[in-house]
Amino acid sequence: MDKHELEAAIEGILFTFGEAVEPSKIAKALDVDKKEIIDTIEDMKARWEEEGRGVVISEIDGAYQMCTSANIYEYLINIAKQPRKAQLTDVLLETLSIIAYKQPITKSEIEKIRGVSCDHAVSKLVEYSLVTELGRLDAPGRPMLFGTTEEFLRSFGVSSLDELPAPTPELLEEFKEEAENEIKLDVGGE
Repeated sequence: MDKHELEAAIEGILFTFGEAVEPSKIAKALDVDKKEIIDTIEDMKARWEEEGRGVVISEIDGAYQMCTSANIYEYLINIAKQPRKAQLTDVLLETLSIIAYKQPITKSEIEKIRGVSCDHAVSKLVEYSLVTELGRLDAPGRPMLFGTTEEFLRSFGVSSLDELPAPTPELLEEFKEEAENEIKLDVGGE
């Protein structure tokens, strides 16, 4: 095994294990002398630090581990702070559709249309910045009103709510049939 192959093998082992690995285990796995493993790792450590790489090799109680360089912690924190891409489930899409077409709308109005609680769905849509609180309805209990955001428009490639597709009578009939079939399944399954 030449030096390049040895370094590649050590790098792969340290990367894959993600925890400290004793040089004796690496030596046994690669059928190489333990001293040659230690010398190669020490050379790699020095070269990687000199090159300012994003990962370093650290020695921990006589074993070696690949770690993130302290120089890039700031970048890791910045990426960890970025919001995750929204995963819109069928429930979220259904709730979002109701809000988009009926806004401003309260949770109880959404629940009346959907027939189930919508707290989680609305919370997720607010978290994803697709829906926002628009204020409160002037009614007993002053329920919160919800509507879509500019992020919603950007995400769905429309410049205004007027560009949302209008449901056709055929599509409404199809939705009605689907809802009736779901009701039959629910009643039949009980």
